[in-house]
Amino acid sequence: MQIRILDAEFDPWSEVSRYENNMPKGKAGATCAFVGTMRDFNEEDSVSAMKLEHYAGMTENHLAEICERTIADCALDDVLVIHRIGEIRPGDSIVLVAVWSAHRAEAIEGCETIVEYLKSQAPFWKKESLSDGTSRWVERNTAGRNNPR
Repeated sequence: MQIRILDAEFDPWSEVSRYENNMPKGKAGATCAFVGTMRDFNEEDSVSAMKLEHYAGMTENHLAEICERTIADCALDDVLVIHRIGEIRPGDSIVLVAVWSAHRAEAIEGCETIVEYLKSQAPFWKKESLSDGTSRWVERNTAGRNNPR
């Protein structure tokens, strides 16, 4: 399992490939990956940039807890989570969640579980810069499928 918080751009597909190259061959029969990118709109406004903040140490601990629980619950072989912080622009990759399992159903369920947690409960704070020159803090996380607001 690896969890990384980065303050620079990253190529999610290169990260998956690099991580897989260090895994034992033949154990995992399924890989499921999710890449979240910044869009240029939110709440009907144009967004030109976003600053993503976290509390170092606490955020990684929260992510590790959910990943460890999901590994056990979904019979996953391995998990890679990379999340951006700092200044982000539309089109930039924000998050990568990749999971490996013996079977596709467990891989899909595990990936979705981690993504839903990240969107609804992970301790990140977002400040959007709007195209009209104003800015605002995003007041709440996105409601997760299993964690409604």
